[in-house]
Amino acid sequence: MSRQHILVLAAVVLLLLLAISGLRPYDRLTWWLEVAPILVALPVLIATHKRFPLTSLVYGLIFVHAVILMVGGAYTYARVPLGFWLEALLHTARNPYDKIGHFAQGFVPALVIREILARGRYVRTHGMLAFLVLCVVLAISACYELIEWLSALLLGQGADAFLGMQGDPWDTQSDMAFALLGGACALLLLSRLHDRQMQAFEY
Repeated sequence: MSRQHILVLAAVVLLLLLAISGLRPYDRLTWWLEVAPILVALPVLIATHKRFPLTSLVYGLIFVHAVILMVGGAYTYARVPLGFWLEALLHTARNPYDKIGHFAQGFVPALVIREILARGRYVRTHGMLAFLVLCVVLAISACYELIEWLSALLLGQGADAFLGMQGDPWDTQSDMAFALLGGACALLLLSRLHDRQMQAFEY
């Protein structure tokens, strides 16, 4: 099966999973808020896949990130079964699934940003590339926290499930820390593989 066929199949599977996650979500408004990034990103990826195709690694990670968002949207982050299992395993005071989401919020965008900057030749050195990637990751996370804050102002208690604070007064700061940690882990673990895949493109 060619790469193009795999990407088409992945898009179809993603849409199917999106539909399933939206059949009976715990809270309909929360579902819309959580899957909104997918509804924005998928058309952009489809529109740009010929002009600026991404590496298979990045496409795969975007797929995984989308699944994480859909699961969080279907259950709300505080009620995801995997999170309850982790809570019991790690003896945490709350369901930690939202931290998986914020870790992914740094891990996946880090490689998307890295690919755009590297292939566009916007940055000359690997050190500056890593620094700028982490800066943008943290900026994205901060913007997301601002969106959560605005949602709380506009929706009041209706935004509780979307915020996923679970009574933690430092939730905003820990969310950004997990995103930054995710971005750093992506750079440390996958930069060499990412470089090899990017070399397949002429840029």
